[in-house]
Amino acid sequence: METLTIKALTEEQFYDICRQNEGLRFEMTAQGDLVIMLPVGGLSGSRESDLNADVQIWNRHNGLGRVFSSSTVFQLPNGAKRSPDVAWIERSRWDALSLEAQERFPPLTPDFVIELRSRTDELTVLQAKMQEYLENGVRLGWLINPQDQQVEIYRPEQDVEVRSLPTQLSGGAILPGFTLDLAQF
Repeated sequence: METLTIKALTEEQFYDICRQNEGLRFEMTAQGDLVIMLPVGGLSGSRESDLNADVQIWNRHNGLGRVFSSSTVFQLPNGAKRSPDVAWIERSRWDALSLEAQERFPPLTPDFVIELRSRTDELTVLQAKMQEYLENGVRLGWLINPQDQQVEIYRPEQDVEVRSLPTQLSGGAILPGFTLDLAQF
């Protein structure tokens, strides 16, 4: 993953960079490092699409929240701007945002995230990102790692649970009734 450090970049400047380069994906760390996200290959892109579809189908049936793709940037409380591969926010939290906040980079942490490791991703970078999500309010996170045939489950105030693939994951109380079958990985 390529990084470029930009000193004293404001939120407005970050937003403008993103808008002027819509074909590229950016994140920003809490320390102000601009992260240029490399495009993923076909296999990772297809897997990411499948994951997003699974969460979206579940959400359409229960209407408990909103589902977001990896193109969405969230402003976390620590100042980082992150784009999980799949994100879900409970409906009342989303509805509490102004229309302007919804249209820009939502200033909140998703309740649930999935990060899918692609061949260009460093595992330690993704693990640090998952910890950052937890520290900023994520209630459930899954880091799917096809390269090592594992998934890491992140929950507040709990040790990371590591499972071998294939496996089934439950959304538990966060995503009631949602089960993800990772046999295809």
